[in-house]
Amino acid sequence: MGSIKFGTDGWRAVIAEDFTFANLDRVAQATADFWKANPVPGMQPKAIVGYDRRFLSDQFAARVAEILAGNGFMVTLTSTPTPTPAVSLAVFQQKAVGGVMVTASHNPPAFNGFKLKSWFGGSAEPVHCQMVESLLDASPVQALPLTEGQRQKKILVKDIRGAHYKAVRKLVDFDLVAQSGLRFAHEALFGVGAGCFNELLDGTTCSVTTLNGEHNPGFGGINPEPVAANYKHSAAYLARHPHDLCLVTDGDADRVGGMDGHGNPLSTHQIICLLLRHYILNRKLRGRVIKALTTTSMVDAMCAHHGLELVETGVGFKYIAAEMLKGDVLLGFEESGGIGFPGHIPERDGIAAGLVLLELLAAERKPLTQLLANLEKVYGTYRYARIDINFPLGKRAALMELCKNSGPQRLLQSPVVKVQSFDGVKFTAKDGSWLMLRGSGTEPILRIYAEARSDKDAQALLRTGVALTRKACST
Repeated sequence: MGSIKFGTDGWRAVIAEDFTFANLDRVAQATADFWKANPVPGMQPKAIVGYDRRFLSDQFAARVAEILAGNGFMVTLTSTPTPTPAVSLAVFQQKAVGGVMVTASHNPPAFNGFKLKSWFGGSAEPVHCQMVESLLDASPVQALPLTEGQRQKKILVKDIRGAHYKAVRKLVDFDLVAQSGLRFAHEALFGVGAGCFNELLDGTTCSVTTLNGEHNPGFGGINPEPVAANYKHSAAYLARHPHDLCLVTDGDADRVGGMDGHGNPLSTHQIICLLLRHYILNRKLRGRVIKALTTTSMVDAMCAHHGLELVETGVGFKYIAAEMLKGDVLLGFEESGGIGFPGHIPERDGIAAGLVLLELLAAERKPLTQLLANLEKVYGTYRYARIDINFPLGKRAALMELCKNSGPQRLLQSPVVKVQSFDGVKFTAKDGSWLMLRGSGTEPILRIYAEARSDKDAQALLRTGVALTRKACST
């Protein structure tokens, strides 16, 4: 039947290889068994099921709904491809015990996936995912056919996006945005975010241009990931037709990237720092700042400058969500483009990030290039780099041990002053440069991350990381 293992955010596998209806039945039944065995006080025996635009996602989601309904849950099944944060919000607002989003997020088109959402409106905790895994095949699959479930009113097929639009409008000064006259572009990467900003900003003075908004399960030959390599066609369009900003969302619209109005790519780190500055200086808010280990050290400099507490977590928004649930959080974010906002669900939300960026531009009335230059002027220069390499899974544990016990003593001639090993291994030098090696939680690859004061030095650090992998393979 194939193994089912939850990674950084859910279970993902290649369609028709391991991601099959048979395996989906197994994990959906195990999820139902977990929810039945672990009721949450005050929550209803309800579940929300959503899906993205991938091949068969609608049918996979319908099957999940049938199994959850067959196990006694009242199910709301989305009637159309829907952003993941809209599903998470519906779980929270409807006091449901949990939710399922059928999506493989940014993975290649051959993949699909199963994201598990908890009652609080965020990703399920790792221990709960492990408990679902432990219940695989524990009981026979029980299912209620979709048409019968609808007839019995145990399955409601409904478009839930409107409630999400209403919630994200409340996160910003929407009147300020509505009257700003900003020219906004959205590179949807053929994902579920397509059309969302058109609806959100309908009737305002803003103009919205959606790029690559067609429903294409092949994603136009790219992976729906918000990285510059996937922006080529939209960047060329923006060079000919300038806008004030272009936001990029991934396949299920929970993560963000961007370009300036002329098609020059913005890193997720730049977007994160722009939003953090906006919350500190324009909104005049304070609170704990939560970042994943692989996020730029400019955040550290900003927190030190403004006297804010900084908390570092492992990679995966579920760790950031756990901190957000504790309260007193200004912002939470990760290198891959996931950003969580206070007063909202403890979940990354690419649609919310787009509106907050528009609020920033409406408040500042300055071009993005000037805002980015001001960041470096005040907090310093940081240059980030990352590569993903194929690396034998059987050697990964040995590599991590090598890094912890025999890692570099210096980075770019600066002594290493800190080694963190709670999620991969990260080396930080006295001058602030850092190098990190970490195995992907969703793919059989190794990621090498680095940051330094120049692009040249960041590339040199990556070469140091590659040398460590070669040393591990030779021992």
